[in-house]
Amino acid sequence: MQTPSQHTSPLQYLKGVGPKRAKALESIGIHSAHDVLYYFPRDYLDRSRIIPIKDLKRYAGKGEQVTVVGEVFRFEVKYAKKSRRSFFVLTVKDSSGYLQCVWFEGVQWYKDAFEQGELLSLSSYPDFDKLGRVQFIHPEFDRLKGAMEEDEPDWGKMFNTGAIIPKYPSTADLTKVGLDSRGFRRILRNALNSHIHEIKETLSNDIRQSGQLVDLPFAIRNIHFPENTAALETAKRRLKFDELFFLQLMLAFRKRSIKEDTNGISFAVESKLARQLVDSLPFELTTAQRRVVKEISDDMRMPKVMNRLLQGDVGSGKTIVALLAMLIAVENGYQAAFMAPTEVLAEQHFRTLAEFLKNLPVNVRLLIGGQKRKLRQDVLDDIHRGSAQIVVGTHALIQEHVEFGKLGLVVIDEQHRFGVMQRATLRAKGANALPPDVLVMTATPIPRTLAMSLYGDLDVSVIDEMPAHRKPIKTAVRLEDQKAKVFDFVQKEIAQGRQAYIVFPIIEESEKVDLKAATAGYDRLSKIFPDLKLALIHGRMKTEAKDAVMREFKSGAIDILVATTVIEVGIDVPNATIMIIENAERFGLSQLHQLRGRVGRGADQSYCILIADYGWFDHSKGLAEMDVQREKKSAKVRLETMVETTDGFKIAEVDLQLRGPGDFFGTKQSGMPEFRIANIVEDRDLMMLARKEAFDLVVSDPHLRRTENAAIRRHFELRYKEIQSLGEVG
Repeated sequence: MQTPSQHTSPLQYLKGVGPKRAKALESIGIHSAHDVLYYFPRDYLDRSRIIPIKDLKRYAGKGEQVTVVGEVFRFEVKYAKKSRRSFFVLTVKDSSGYLQCVWFEGVQWYKDAFEQGELLSLSSYPDFDKLGRVQFIHPEFDRLKGAMEEDEPDWGKMFNTGAIIPKYPSTADLTKVGLDSRGFRRILRNALNSHIHEIKETLSNDIRQSGQLVDLPFAIRNIHFPENTAALETAKRRLKFDELFFLQLMLAFRKRSIKEDTNGISFAVESKLARQLVDSLPFELTTAQRRVVKEISDDMRMPKVMNRLLQGDVGSGKTIVALLAMLIAVENGYQAAFMAPTEVLAEQHFRTLAEFLKNLPVNVRLLIGGQKRKLRQDVLDDIHRGSAQIVVGTHALIQEHVEFGKLGLVVIDEQHRFGVMQRATLRAKGANALPPDVLVMTATPIPRTLAMSLYGDLDVSVIDEMPAHRKPIKTAVRLEDQKAKVFDFVQKEIAQGRQAYIVFPIIEESEKVDLKAATAGYDRLSKIFPDLKLALIHGRMKTEAKDAVMREFKSGAIDILVATTVIEVGIDVPNATIMIIENAERFGLSQLHQLRGRVGRGADQSYCILIADYGWFDHSKGLAEMDVQREKKSAKVRLETMVETTDGFKIAEVDLQLRGPGDFFGTKQSGMPEFRIANIVEDRDLMMLARKEAFDLVVSDPHLRRTENAAIRRHFELRYKEIQSLGEVG
């Protein structure tokens, strides 16, 4: 959580900083002594966790990270005999023995990084070298004692008293100006001595007492220089609570504002268009779909703004539910906007909606950035007149020059890629007096605690039932040397009249290279299946070309569609029963689950075959040995999870544990606070406590006007000034 800078003396005048360091600190968002105090340690060196070098053999090869403290004995650059590749070797010693540390990357930097005799802490996963000696590969290290400073305590002596030493995050640029972990310890001690009085309490006594929370100055002191382990834990708990509480307070105000203070459109929900669409469908809606349609229509009937999240697994039928809601808006004389995170997804949704509506008098338009000027202007005019009844697009829909005639409903797909600010901007696009209803959808099942932390201002509907005719998809992992058998299986299935997808990875940073790999894969597969009809589809193709390929595939004219992840979402071909994913170890878990959801859409048994090449990690540039092993382990967990379950919520839980909440969403939530210390996966109980306190507070003191809540109001207004419109205190 980014804490606001306070009005203090310039940062450069803080003891130990100066102009150069002040400039470096400002580059990472630290502009005052107050900000320095909120630069929390990334870890701690606890005397009880330090292992004597002579005891490392007990931990070698067991995958357990340990820490040693030792003096630099010697260091040198060496060269491998065969490859002549250089590597850096550092030897440290303590009173019990010697330890060799090896770095294969960054050799030029490391050769000038150490001084004889300096004291280091080094953390790694100990392992044996070829001669049976214990070594560290690419350890993390911190400088504990170099040239002694007057204001630097003697860490060597402190080891004998069980000290807990903070370790701070740093970068190469910060290290250049002396702000490694040791440098941060020095300026943090100075900041605490001279500025701790500026830390003002942000919570009421009632909340602190009911939550058994220590006061804020105590927490700040002990997060940096803990008196003991118990003090450190209470400090962490208080600071985590603050981050979670003020997030939940914002969501509580937002929900109150929408539910109680904001008038909305009262739609007549008996829709002839919606009834016609349901009657024309070649399938029946599931019980879950009908329940969710009722929840949405009940919201739309009320004269308050709808703000609802629709969760549903891959293939559960969210799009048809959203379309029924859009038809209610259209029948009432309003427009509906459907916003997708990418142009590819917007195009796919446009095609899907157009197909559903082909026999209904509804005008659907597509607005994306890549359109020709004349077509784009025609769409914009249509939107402004109000004759574009349903508009599908990307974030282009929230640009200033897009003006809706009468916007009544906004549907946002894959909500986790859009932030609160973008939601609010799109909501404000209506030219009419009343704001539009909002329905946000996600095919990424979100664990309950995470949904509360990010969508706590939304009501939630869940489609927790798959269409009755669908059989569970059988999933298997096969290695590279088993591909011949996999292709034999594909041949037999296609002989039975089925179709298959074969997907190659596209990694954004190296799209051109990977596209070549997909093209080469297509050429290779054409030789393996000479009697079959194959086609290639990828994101760089023009829309018309992609449409033509997809029409052919859907008609059955193409047996095997070779694709990049362009087919991840939005394509429904019931006759396609096989999904083969090449280099499956390179895909994220949610992406694998999305891809698997492209099959299993008909009555026949479907299969997903994950072809893994774990050796790929060994050749990845820039990965240290420790990282290679960690990445391999993570990849194996991902693929094993895919085999074990097709339940999207279980998959989401594993994905969240593997990646953490930041990466789980792919992008930062615009308008949402950034957590510095709280973790919404690990701190679930604290999240629930913070949520209860925040929502109870908004009920008991809706405008925070009571004297005992003055500190909360002051901090909330200061912290959330830029997003006040999302939840006014009043």
